Order: sequence, then C-alpha cells, then structure tokens
Amino acid sequence: MSDPLELLRARYGAAHVPGSASRYAPEAINPVLETLLAHRSVRGFRSDALPGGTLELLIAAAQSAPSSSNLQTFSVVSLEEPERKARVATLAADQNFIREAPLFLAWLVDLSRLQHIASAAGVTAEGLEYLDTFLMGAIDAALAAQNVVTAAESLGLGTVYVGALRNRPLEVARELGLPKSVFPLFGLAVGRPDEARPASVKPRLSQALVLHREQYGTTPIDSGIESYDALIAEFNRSQNLPPARWTERTLERVRTASALRGRDELREQLVVQGFELK
Repeated sequence: MSDPLELLRARYGAAHVPGSASRYAPEAINPVLETLLAHRSVRGFRSDALPGGTLELLIAAAQSAPSSSNLQTFSVVSLEEPERKARVATLAADQNFIREAPLFLAWLVDLSRLQHIASAAGVTAEGLEYLDTFLMGAIDAALAAQNVVTAAESLGLGTVYVGALRNRPLEVARELGLPKSVFPLFGLAVGRPDEARPASVKPRLSQALVLHREQYGTTPIDSGIESYDALIAEFNRSQNLPPARWTERTLERVRTASALRGRDELREQLVVQGFELK
C-alpha cells in the first residue's frame, strides 16, 4: 500500500498537503483511494489488445454510477477498428494516442431512447426540450465515464479524456452514425500504458483555492495562484515541456472565441443535432 503522504505530495506539491501530516496514517488509505489519488492522464499506449471481456466489465462499472431520476440519459460508442479510430482522431485535433489506444469510447448525451418511449406510448415529451434535461445527460455521461477511469486504472490500464470531440461534433456524429437527439460530449482512450513514455501525476490547485466551507470564500487568491504557477512550471520542466505557468495556459484557452477551436459554435451544432433547448 502506498504512503498517503507521498500520494498527497504528488497531487498537491509538498508545500500544499492538506491537513496535518499525522492525520494521514497508512491505514487511512485503501485500494480505491490509492487508485483515485494516483490518477494520471496517459497519452502513450501499447498496441496490445485488451483482454476479452474488458469492455463489458468497464461498461458495467459505467452503468453502476448514479443516474439522475434513473433516466440513464447517456450512451457510449466503443471504437476498436483502426480505420475508424484514425478518422475520429483526425476530427479530434489529430491526437495520435487515439489511434494508438486499443479502445476508444465516445460518450454521448442520448435523449433518443426517451423520445422513442414517449412516441411508443403516444405521449408528448416536452421535458426533453429543456436545458436541464441536456445537462442531466451530460452529468450522467461524465459520472459514468469517471467510473470507467477508476475501473480501468484498477486493472492496470491507462486512460485520457478527449474533449476535442466537440471541436467538430457534427462530423463526429456522422462518423458514429448518431441519430437526432444524440450528441457527442467527449472521448476516453483506454489501453496499457507504454512504459517508454511514462505519465506523471499532475499537481492540482491547493484545497485552499477550491474548498469553501459553509459559504463561498472571498479570501484573496493571488498568492495561492502564484504558488501554483510555480509548481506547474516546475512540473512542466520535469516532463521536458516548456515551463509555462498555469495562468498562461489558462488565459490562452479563454482569451478569444477562436481559442475554443470550433466549440464557440456548439449552440448552433446542438440545434442541428436536434437539441432546440429552452
């Protein structure tokens, strides 16, 4: 079993481990917490096929996640065929690890099932036209996908999320044969990590910046952000990456609409795919 302090130092940096060290005795960590705290995004995969039954086991884990009102407003398309993965990789910012990973999962908001049930019963489904129902599907999909991440990592596999499915979602929808009222949210690459390209745990913002007790805090955050900038710059150096600060990368992503890389048109694309949200 891992030392809980070492896991927390990796996650937050040695200067930002939350709470007193004495609280984190070895018995405080169990295999589930160890898996969660040791999470890292893997972008280098071996080509080995996954053992038989892995996909079905991962989807069982996905479907074990909570679902709002048990409406189960998500679906998954699994991709293993190299040619289709390559086409999806091209649409998703041309990220090569999608081609490498033996399994790629596309996570979808899926309201088509509920529309079918309503049509079969001869009733209207006005509730499907509202933003909250779409958000329900997005939340259901995210919860289910995160269950898959934890399950996959508990099996010794690596994963990485792919938000770039939303760069060109209508083309992704055509590639995956999605009907109206089904929309691609994000992808998840799954496979055995390539030991020659190891991934490291990326530090997160300190809990002092994200944890608010009872009400949202108004304590100045500048010193905490400055400290995190230094931590991320050092992490990037350790990964042989340019030592960019977190705030630099963050501002690049939000400064202009063009920085969204096509996602600034998401509202219009939702309408084309059948989501006229109120």
